[in-house]
Amino acid sequence: MTSSSPSLSGEGPSSPSPSGGGQGGGSWSREFPLRGPAGEVIDLRRVFLSHGIAALPPMRLDEKAWTFEITVPLARERARTLTISQAHAGVGLVAARNQAVSAELAVAIMAQLRHVLSLDVDLSAFYAVAAEDPELDWVVNGAGRMVRSPTVFEDVVKTICTTNTSWSGTTRMINALVEHLGRKAPNAPAQGPDGRAFPTPEAMAAAPDTFYKKVAAAGYRSAYLKQLARDVAAGRVDLERLGTASREELPDDEVARQLQALPGVGPYAAAHIMLMLGRYDRLILDSWTRPTYARLMGSKRPVSDRTIIKRFRRYGPSAGLAFWLFLTRDWLAEAQATAPNVTRPV
Repeated sequence: MTSSSPSLSGEGPSSPSPSGGGQGGGSWSREFPLRGPAGEVIDLRRVFLSHGIAALPPMRLDEKAWTFEITVPLARERARTLTISQAHAGVGLVAARNQAVSAELAVAIMAQLRHVLSLDVDLSAFYAVAAEDPELDWVVNGAGRMVRSPTVFEDVVKTICTTNTSWSGTTRMINALVEHLGRKAPNAPAQGPDGRAFPTPEAMAAAPDTFYKKVAAAGYRSAYLKQLARDVAAGRVDLERLGTASREELPDDEVARQLQALPGVGPYAAAHIMLMLGRYDRLILDSWTRPTYARLMGSKRPVSDRTIIKRFRRYGPSAGLAFWLFLTRDWLAEAQATAPNVTRPV
């Protein structure tokens, strides 16, 4: 199960506003089919709720309107803020409101969209196994695609910022990085992280040490984040290759090894990043997933890692994805029953 190169086949035409959103000012939008490579159904709500990082800048989720907003960086252009929603049954809609979008830029936007929503990940083999599992057969109705960042660098930085801290601490760090170092989209507010893309490695490498310690309040992560940005900006580390290489080129074990060689990335962080890379064989076993699994299984006592791993072994290279979906199966129902903006573990 791998992610193919972005494809524009099957997507609807651009719909610029009368004011010229296709080439000049105004707004732009485009519909796209909610089907996977093998015809799998895609439930956008499940994608939006795939994990907590979807609520961190430059992403924003509105659980009342079921819209997902993200500001993406685009080569040789300013960033653009996109709003993604469901147009009608089986069709999604992406829009850039009050922002100029050329034909060339539209192609780049759609490639970003397909990557961020994991639209080109083939889940058919995973669904075939899940359909025979009474506790996971529900996933074939459109679950299993993970929201991911436009770059592997962004996913790595965000994951480092989730380790050994509260969710509010993670949010504070990411807000600071995006607000102060991110590239602005047109019409971005003067302050705050909204309307700004995630900072580039070069921008993070150029930030002074005091920014990480005093503004981002990243604590011990400050040195890790600065060193990672420097290594990527200088070409000493190629994170993006981890997201494009096939398993033949880079086996899962080698990807895990390279990730854990990065500053601030241990086994938990590596497993989480690999989930974003479409490498689903590793289970994320931490202080949230273990007790959550025990609770869902009706056990008042801790369940051993060995028992958990054995439960999902049938899924082979998708064992980690199956485990994550098992843990998060109630998130959609909870979102529909409670107020929006409920924070969830990554």
